[in-house]
Amino acid sequence: MRTGASLSLHSDADQRWLETIGRAIAVLEISPDGKVLQANACFLDDLGHSLDEVVGKHHRAFRPRSIADKPADDEVWRTLRSGGRVSQQIECVAGNGQTVWLQATYSPIFDEHGALERVIEFAFDVTPHVQRELAAREREHLLSLVANQTDNAIIITDMAWRIIYVNAAFTRMFGYELDEVLGGVPSTLLTPYTPKTTVQNVRQTLQEGRPQRSDDLVYGKHGQRFWCSITGNALRNDQGELQHTVSVLTDITDAKMHEVIQRRVLEAMVQEGPLADVMNLLCREVERIAPEVIASVLKVDEAGKLATLAAPSLPDELAHRIDQAGINAAAWCGEASSTESVVDLLADERWIAHRDLIDMLSLKACWSTPIRSKEGRVVGIFAFYFRELALPDEFHRRLVAVCQHLCALALEREVAQSQIRQLVFYDPLTALPNRSLLHVQAEQAIASALRHQESLAVLFIDLDRFKQINDTLGHPAGDTLLCTVAQRIREQIRNADVVGRLSGDEFVVVLPECDAVQATDVAERIQAALANPFLLADVTVTPSASIGISLLPNDGQDMETLLRRADMAMYQAKTKSRGTFSFFREEMNLAAQEKLALESALRKALPAGDLRLHYQPQVDLNDRRVYGLEALARWHHPTLGHIPPTRFVAVAQECGLITELGRWAVNEACRQLGDWKERGVPVPGVSVNLSPTNFHDLELPRMIADILQRHSLIPGSLTLEITEDVLMDANPSTLTTLHALHAQGVRLSMDDFGIGYSSLSYLRRLPLNELKLDKSFVRDLEYDHTSRALSNAVLRIGESLNLTVVAEGVETEAQRAVLLEMGYRAAQGYLFSRPMPADALESWLMSLD
Repeated sequence: MRTGASLSLHSDADQRWLETIGRAIAVLEISPDGKVLQANACFLDDLGHSLDEVVGKHHRAFRPRSIADKPADDEVWRTLRSGGRVSQQIECVAGNGQTVWLQATYSPIFDEHGALERVIEFAFDVTPHVQRELAAREREHLLSLVANQTDNAIIITDMAWRIIYVNAAFTRMFGYELDEVLGGVPSTLLTPYTPKTTVQNVRQTLQEGRPQRSDDLVYGKHGQRFWCSITGNALRNDQGELQHTVSVLTDITDAKMHEVIQRRVLEAMVQEGPLADVMNLLCREVERIAPEVIASVLKVDEAGKLATLAAPSLPDELAHRIDQAGINAAAWCGEASSTESVVDLLADERWIAHRDLIDMLSLKACWSTPIRSKEGRVVGIFAFYFRELALPDEFHRRLVAVCQHLCALALEREVAQSQIRQLVFYDPLTALPNRSLLHVQAEQAIASALRHQESLAVLFIDLDRFKQINDTLGHPAGDTLLCTVAQRIREQIRNADVVGRLSGDEFVVVLPECDAVQATDVAERIQAALANPFLLADVTVTPSASIGISLLPNDGQDMETLLRRADMAMYQAKTKSRGTFSFFREEMNLAAQEKLALESALRKALPAGDLRLHYQPQVDLNDRRVYGLEALARWHHPTLGHIPPTRFVAVAQECGLITELGRWAVNEACRQLGDWKERGVPVPGVSVNLSPTNFHDLELPRMIADILQRHSLIPGSLTLEITEDVLMDANPSTLTTLHALHAQGVRLSMDDFGIGYSSLSYLRRLPLNELKLDKSFVRDLEYDHTSRALSNAVLRIGESLNLTVVAEGVETEAQRAVLLEMGYRAAQGYLFSRPMPADALESWLMSLD
């Protein structure tokens, strides 16, 4: 009969020994039905429980729920009941929820009748060890996943360089299963054409413990080719001896093709190499990588026909025949639309005529792929010629994919460069050379003329009334007019002549081998051609142009000088009569220099306060009392002397100072009027002339309001005089500004009425308070019936529109009498007073009393 083990303690040492073991070993007594009878301190410490918490509970209560809920391990308990011991690693849950691993041994104890009395569990805490094992297994699992899930092929060899492991990516890439390559040599299997010396050098590097890296052309099971980046590392034992090598192969076919082909081709493109040279370079690089093919590039010309662009390995005769055949790209591309299409050169009827050259090169097939632009349009053909009748493989397709992109880029770049040249050097509207190209071509023509001592003429052509047409009929009509003018000019000159659009409505013609007589003939022919009427926006227009002409060498020996002097001559022609031409004369240059000097002086005079205002009285014709004053700008320069307003106002208008001049005049007139008001000088108000350009400024009403407020003036004391040019001003700001000024209470007067574009419809749109009869009508009142009739009509127009009419230029009593008889109320002129400075005006006013 089996009995339980017993232990007798013979000494205190034995007791201490047992206590020491008890502190190191967890002990648990378990009843036959699996409940805890007793637990030592070590067990309680390991699991973080008290004795009360464990006694009476099933011993599996301290296991994870997934295990504790399972039936008892019958096999374990059968072993124990039969007297055997059981050792196992168990997972427990501590009181704090942490996992504790125990290495436990179960020993049965039987009673005197041989029945199982209890089971003693002896256990060691092996948690750190188990955790390390689990972590190691997890790492191994992850490494296994990485090895098999990565796209990189992995090969492990033994110390004899023979394969002992390949991963799944190796099989996917090269087509070999593991059992097909076990014991094989990687270099023999994958790189059969690698020289033996290279293989030996690789092995030597690995033997020395150094990593080996290289880019190689690698072959698969079915002959497929890949560019692979191969990295090899040696694994050595503790004695430093080579045990294994691990090689990682990365498919870099696309990158390698881009590196080898794209880099060189793009470099050639960056260096602005001719398109044919770039494409020949590409073909040669392709043939170097894939020597079994002959590459060629064909481009689609404007007629949709194929023309050989590059075929460095094909005879010139074959390329010439292809070009001469005039093969339509659409028909060819119908077959080239699929990358799997291969033409049998010996059977295709298009190639029968070239059989002699095909046989000479031993060519059997041609694989053609369309080159498409970004918009999908076929711009060329990339062709491979094979010496075997076979489909292209994946390597060829990947090679073509790289080349297609580069070919498309090169062809589109050529088109883009052409378009850029067009944009940079040609006017987009008329397609004539622009200013830049015109100057280059002109300088070349001038250099040739000087070298051969030949004459040359430059014509500066400016359209008459172009702004009026643009504003009236719209910009599209203006563009149509410019295109028509450009075409008509082009038709009147020779192929050797140069014509360009300078800007806006200005054109320039350079006539080599042309003297004054010939230039006159060309100018007359151009003006006659331009003068042919044509329908523009449903309106019949008759264009005209003013032309200035300068001649080489007398008027200048470079384009800049000749153009500037032709421009001066054009302005002279426009001043005389529109639709005429004029040759440059030195006096024009002197006048231009004087104008430039005047502009410079005016720019300094305005901020320096060198200009002055003189005031001319406007009087009541009945009692000669002062009706108002007109402020007139005067300028006396220290060296240039007295400069009349007609000169400096025109210069201000041309050089952009007119707005500043107008603001100065308003501010100065208001300042003087405010001073007079403060001192009690009897001046009802003041008029100031402004240019139409001043009314383009939407800030003008605010600026005038500030000036009036600053000088304590009411708006009605200021009258702004405008010319009839404002009636034709198409600037949208003009009417807005005029109405804003009128709304403020500022008076508006139409100056020089009756000599310009006077129109009742225009007058109706303007918020006027006053009309001023032009002095040309007043001058002939005494003896000219027409002048009297027109003057009377102007007065009646003013009365009908409830406007005051002021007559200008009254110099005689007879003129005053006629005006008074007609009903005119106010006038100004030398009869009453000349314009005078402010202090003189004050004396004049006192003399009236």
